[in-house]
Amino acid sequence: MGRGVRLVGMFVVAGTELVVKRPATREQRADWLHRFCARAIAGMGIEIDVVGSFPERGAVISNHLSYLDIVVFAALHPCVFVSKVEIQSWPVVGWMTTMSGTVYVARGHGGSAMRARQGMQEVVDAGLPVVFFPEGTTSNGSRLLKFHSGLLGQVMEGGAPVTAAYVRYSFGVENGPGVSVANDVCYWGDRDMLQHVFKFLGLRGVRAEVRFAERPIAFTSDGLHRKHAAVEAQAAVAGLKG
Repeated sequence: MGRGVRLVGMFVVAGTELVVKRPATREQRADWLHRFCARAIAGMGIEIDVVGSFPERGAVISNHLSYLDIVVFAALHPCVFVSKVEIQSWPVVGWMTTMSGTVYVARGHGGSAMRARQGMQEVVDAGLPVVFFPEGTTSNGSRLLKFHSGLLGQVMEGGAPVTAAYVRYSFGVENGPGVSVANDVCYWGDRDMLQHVFKFLGLRGVRAEVRFAERPIAFTSDGLHRKHAAVEAQAAVAGLKG
């Protein structure tokens, strides 16, 4: 309960800052999200271990396990995310993600990735890294899902470097039996999100590990051969699993 109250308080403070300051540039919005997520991570008692360095520019692609992934990446470095357009209509969260500069994509709609290209290019031109999850949905972490090629092809055609990352979670034995990372940290399937959030807030000793590749992916083809590039991208992310 205490963590939940603190988290609500953080949302109120961060939302008030958005209303008052109205950050206008992508840099200002990314900085706001970075500070908010860093406070949230600290407030929830989550520790983050980082291997490698968050790229200063270009695209970052990663496996996707939970809504927590976004908070973790944003807490590490100012960045901009590409997200499904449905989030834009969520109460409170949709407004905050929009104000933070999120680039939205309508998955499953023809030409959506191409329309998102302009937004991603603006992020790269502003000197900020753009983060997206090519799996297109979350999983329980047992395996990598197929990487979708649309966004990857668009960012490659724009000439931005693409760096692989990998995120995993763990927690201590103090949470007792019947609790698992796959079900209580990862958020996947058709489960109720609010129930998952409240249960997650009760966990103790949660740790996130984020691994970044030493250098951008050296694709053997260009953005026109995006399906082959997606296979190479998936291999690059899988290679960081260790």
